[in-house]
Amino acid sequence: MRTGRSTQRRNPLSALLAGLAGLIGLTLLGVLAPSVALAQSAPEVQATGLHISDGRLLEGNGNDFVMRGVNHAHTWYPGETQSLADIKALGANTVRVVLSDGHRWTENSPADVANVVAQCKANRLICVLEVHDTTGYGEEAAAGTLDHAADYWIGLKDVLAGEENYVIVNIGNEPWGNTDPAGWTAPTIAAVQKLRAAGFEHTIMVDAPNWGQDWQGVMRANAQSVYDADTTGNLIFSIHMYSVFDTAAEITDYLGAFVDAGLPILIGEFGGPADQWGDPDEDTMMATAEQLDLGYLAWSWSGNTDPILDLSIGFDPTRLSAWGQRIFNGADGIAQTAKEATVFGGGNPGDTQAPTTPGTPAASAVTATSATLSWTAATDNVGVTGYDVVRVSGSTETKLAASTTHSVTLTGLTADTAYTFAVYARDAAGNRSARSATVNVTTDEDGGTPGGNCAVTYRATNEWQGGFQGEIVIRNTGTTAVSGWTLAFTFANGQTITNMWGGTATQSGGSVSVKPASYTSTIPAAGSVTVGFIGSKGATNTAPTAFTLNGATCTSS
Repeated sequence: MRTGRSTQRRNPLSALLAGLAGLIGLTLLGVLAPSVALAQSAPEVQATGLHISDGRLLEGNGNDFVMRGVNHAHTWYPGETQSLADIKALGANTVRVVLSDGHRWTENSPADVANVVAQCKANRLICVLEVHDTTGYGEEAAAGTLDHAADYWIGLKDVLAGEENYVIVNIGNEPWGNTDPAGWTAPTIAAVQKLRAAGFEHTIMVDAPNWGQDWQGVMRANAQSVYDADTTGNLIFSIHMYSVFDTAAEITDYLGAFVDAGLPILIGEFGGPADQWGDPDEDTMMATAEQLDLGYLAWSWSGNTDPILDLSIGFDPTRLSAWGQRIFNGADGIAQTAKEATVFGGGNPGDTQAPTTPGTPAASAVTATSATLSWTAATDNVGVTGYDVVRVSGSTETKLAASTTHSVTLTGLTADTAYTFAVYARDAAGNRSARSATVNVTTDEDGGTPGGNCAVTYRATNEWQGGFQGEIVIRNTGTTAVSGWTLAFTFANGQTITNMWGGTATQSGGSVSVKPASYTSTIPAAGSVTVGFIGSKGATNTAPTAFTLNGATCTSS
């Protein structure tokens, strides 16, 4: 849904009537064609690297691989290759890299693409490469064709040959707009067949029409014919989920239809923050992906001209936005669910030996909303790749966090509450140890940490008739973490907050009080959290300049 560097999220429905017609059409599609046609068995072929089998993405050694990662706008920021290491350090196993075939933006050369692939491999990331120039074809006059994109990939064949274990080819980003999206099917098939005829053995990814969101159901209805056109059977479908997917039913119905039909699918892009067209239900997207073992790739690491979708601020991995915290550290997020591809040497498909039991965790730095756990590391015949931290309640366990080291800081806990925690170790083959002994922790009473040393940056990131989008960055300029915070400020012109992410707002007249979400509840020393919102306004929209955090005055800019 992006045009140029902008992530100004276009209304996927050209006008209100078109939107109503589209939603009705999608509902009728569910009635008239409630699921995708049953998949036929793909031809028997020798697997080369990443491949599809029985509707699942597998590595060359047969291990199941579930993508958990983010998108990175490389073609517009070619100097930000450090981002790949930063994305990996936060736990991702995949990165989708934006490239240009030269139709609309400066072409990424074979040498540049080879370097991107090498950087992905060095950082143990599976690399999804996509051509962005096709975005919105048929509605966006500047967009290129899938055929032109296919020619670009063929020009890169020498670079990509032999990289089938590490690279997935996403032919073209969102390769059709809202104008006659039925026209998507034939050129998609033609592009896939063109690459296969040129000798490409990689898994190929294809994006949906309607700016990737398929709100008219064209990809859903034609997925079987597109899949059958690939003689190798190594093709995966990508749905992009933004404001069209604002209810749980829409998300589970769409993804479930592909899974039920045995057709491979992932969420190739998605956003969570609300905009003027709706509020995507990212919680259901992520939970359903985890339940169905489907991949997801969040948009996007950094550099959006509409920064609401920046996961990191200014390409800085230490400054995650509220959206970034949600993706990396929230429920069903990357830290909890990502598993590194075994092709990087960490796994052994014949490995059936589980790691030893980790030591009993010890708790420290307990606050009202957080606690740090540490334990003696486990051992394994091949190697321990990570630990899962669970809350134990009787016979029930709830996974709270994942860590690649033998310690973790749990955030978003409830004040004055007794918890029981334990730890499992796991290896790259998916073997899991016995559960460690438990530790009991009671969080402090919620007195809140004094504010004081704080700085607040407020800005309106977008405005339209009667409404606007805002962002508030709260920085802790002190030397100790701030938890249990409340931010207060006052609007001067009758503005009203209608929706907020990263926090919960209450408002009386112009006075606004904001309490944190679970994933923004602690502001680290010298760190920051970001809260975003949608508001209504009149003709004047003066920014507030006075802010307090837990009653203490903050500097503002």
